[in-house]
Amino acid sequence: MNAQNAASGSAYFLTEETQLTETHTLSVLVDNEPGVLARVIGLFSGRGYNIESLTVSETEHEKHLSRITIVTRGTANVLDQIRHSLERIVPVHRVVDLTYHAQQLGHERPVERELALIKVVGKGDDRAEMLRLADAFKAKVVDATVEHFIFEITGKGAKIDQFIAIMKPLGLIEVCRTGVAAMIRGAEGM
Repeated sequence: MNAQNAASGSAYFLTEETQLTETHTLSVLVDNEPGVLARVIGLFSGRGYNIESLTVSETEHEKHLSRITIVTRGTANVLDQIRHSLERIVPVHRVVDLTYHAQQLGHERPVERELALIKVVGKGDDRAEMLRLADAFKAKVVDATVEHFIFEITGKGAKIDQFIAIMKPLGLIEVCRTGVAAMIRGAEGM
C-alpha cells in the first residue's frame, strides 16, 4: 500500500499500483426528484472517488427522468465498484459505462461533446488574431464589444483545451464549461 495515497484519504490506494487507471464516461438514468444528484455525488465523495466532469438534465419529461453523465478515473476494479454502488441507489434506473460499451462495439470512445464560453480581452492585432483562431476552431462570437469577445465553442474536451491554451496569451479572462455530454454510437439507446 502506498503510504502517500493512504494518507490522502483516497480510495485508490486500495488497488495494486500495477493496475492502470483509465478515464471512463458513465451515464446514469435517475428519477428527476430532489436529492438524487446529492446522493450520487455523495457516493463519490464518501468513497474518495473523483468526478472529472458532471452534467445533469431532465431528458424524458413525461417520465420525469434525468440523465447524469459522469466522467471519472480509476482502475477497472474501482470503476466496477462505482458502477455497482450507483446501481444500488434507489432512484437510479440504469447505469451504463459508455466507455466500456464503446470498446465492446469496436470504438475507442463514445461520442462525447462539451460546450464552453470563453471570454478574451484585447486590442488591435490581438483582436484580429482572436477572430482568425476562433474561425479555425469553428468557435462562434456570441458577445462582443470594442474591448472583448465571448466565444462559444463545442467539441471534444481536447479541442476546447487547445483553444483555451491558444487564447491565454491573447488575453483570456474567463472560461465556463458545461461538462461532457455523451452517447454510445449506433442505433441502440441507453
